[in-house]
Amino acid sequence: MHNYEQLTVWQKAMDLVEKVYLLTEIFPKEETYGLTSQVKRSAVSIPSNISEGAGRKSDKEFNYFLSIANGSTNELCTQIHLAYRLNLVSKEQVEPILEEISEIQKINYTLIKKFSKT
Repeated sequence: MHNYEQLTVWQKAMDLVEKVYLLTEIFPKEETYGLTSQVKRSAVSIPSNISEGAGRKSDKEFNYFLSIANGSTNELCTQIHLAYRLNLVSKEQVEPILEEISEIQKINYTLIKKFSKT
């Protein structure tokens, strides 16, 4: 078992959730149950899966949940790109979030590689 609160990837993912929630505040009201909801769920899924995996008994199980979190980063990235392409947000608003997602993916991938060896 791992202390998820001490994991940099979890901390960064939590910060990302806050930023994503702020970003979605400017989405149109008609997207509340559409893209807004999906974006929020994808973002929340990242630290949630990291913490769930950290509570598992084996590194293999932890690795499985890290992989799910990685899938959620890809899903969120796609949704942020869609929001931009649909003109819901500007390039200046999405670039920092996409950079954060990329950083989280790199850290997460490093952990996945580490726990694949055990």
